Parts: sequence; structure tokens; C-alpha cells
Amino acid sequence: MAKLVSTTYGDALFELALEENKIDSVSEEVTFLKDVFKENDELLKIMNHPKVPKEEKVSLVQKIFTNQISDDLVGFLTVVVTKGRYNEIFEIFDYYEAKVREYKNIGVAKVTSAVELSAEKKQQIEERLLAITKYTSFQMDFHVDESIIGGLIIKIDDKVVDNSIKTKLETMSRQLAKIQLN
Repeated sequence: MAKLVSTTYGDALFELALEENKIDSVSEEVTFLKDVFKENDELLKIMNHPKVPKEEKVSLVQKIFTNQISDDLVGFLTVVVTKGRYNEIFEIFDYYEAKVREYKNIGVAKVTSAVELSAEKKQQIEERLLAITKYTSFQMDFHVDESIIGGLIIKIDDKVVDNSIKTKLETMSRQLAKIQLN
């Protein structure tokens, strides 16, 4: 159900931003809101508390965010609160951001290496990914995991290219275990 809610509301927000030609400004405001909500546990508790009436929650949202964000986004938050979907706001915003990346043809790549990569190596990896994918740019996320021993693991969307030494050793081990000696 949460997936359907985030899709429905995220699509609505995206269509609004697209129609108003405000994709970038709405994206900035969404990032701002996510930060505000993450930093203010009390606000989240109040907004998710079942005994606080929706009218008070709407009033609170309007008092806090009017003149901080666009009227369109204040109105969007008001609808989300009125419909009782505030507890799914992060999923809605995440879906919206994914729609924006798709619209702008921006890929998300998670790269895991055994050692910290130099800036030059990171740039080479990004350039290679741009050359072999449909994306025009990438949001790169680099991690170090010493347990892979060497090589890289690259994940883009639901595709994974695992060229790590750890995986190669595990594969060889399984293949050797299958060999029966006569």
C-alpha cells in the first residue's frame, strides 16, 4: 500500500512541478523539507500522533512552512496531512526525486571498492559508465568494503556488475567443489 501511496502522491507532485516548469525549485524545496523533518523529531511525533486532530496538523504545517517554501508545496503538504498520509512523506519525496532523475536522465551508481579510490579513478569510472549506459550524467555513490579484497562492485538500478576478487574466489571454490576425482 505504501508503494501505491508514494507513487500516487509522488506522481502528482512531479506533474505539478513539470506543469509549472519548477522541477529544480521544487526539488530544492523537497530536499529542504526532508532535512527539516529529519532534524525535528518533535515535529514528526506531532504530525504522526493519532490524537492530534488533522486541523491542528494542517495549521502547524501552514504556520511553519508558509514563506519558507512555495505555496504549491505548502498546499501539497496540506493535502498529504489532510488525507492522513504524512507518515509516508519520505517515501513520497524519494519517489518524486527518482522521477526527477528519470526525467533528467540521471543514473544512480553505487560503486564498492576494496580501497579508497582517487578522484581521477572515480572520474574514469563515471566516464566509462556514461559511455556504456543511456544516462547523460550520474549521481555517484562510492563505498569502501575491504572484504571484497579487490576489484569493483557496481550497482545501477537493479543491475549489478560484481567484478570483485571475493566473488571470483567464491565462484572458483564452488566450481572446484563440483569436480569429482576418479
